[in-house]
Amino acid sequence: MLVRIVKLTFKEEHIPQFEAIFEATKDKIRNFEGCHFLELYQDVNSPQIFFTYSYWENEAALNTYRASDFFTGVWNKTKVLFADKPQAWSVTKKASLN
Repeated sequence: MLVRIVKLTFKEEHIPQFEAIFEATKDKIRNFEGCHFLELYQDVNSPQIFFTYSYWENEAALNTYRASDFFTGVWNKTKVLFADKPQAWSVTKKASLN
């Protein structure tokens, strides 16, 4: 299982537009083949900063998603809203405590 964490920083005036894009596409992202989990977080002290947190079957599944027409369409609508370059990490979970 691959965990993907993406930090997205938006211009404050574009936050509602990003939230609308996410709301409209979240189910398709979550149901994309190989995606097992999806969450969106917003920074408490810097509300223009968001993080997506998703679980992927493997790196190939993530790369298939990233190469899809669906992702390209969503990304093209989203990237024009950024205030800073996005950052992304692919990690493996080492421990989980509930």
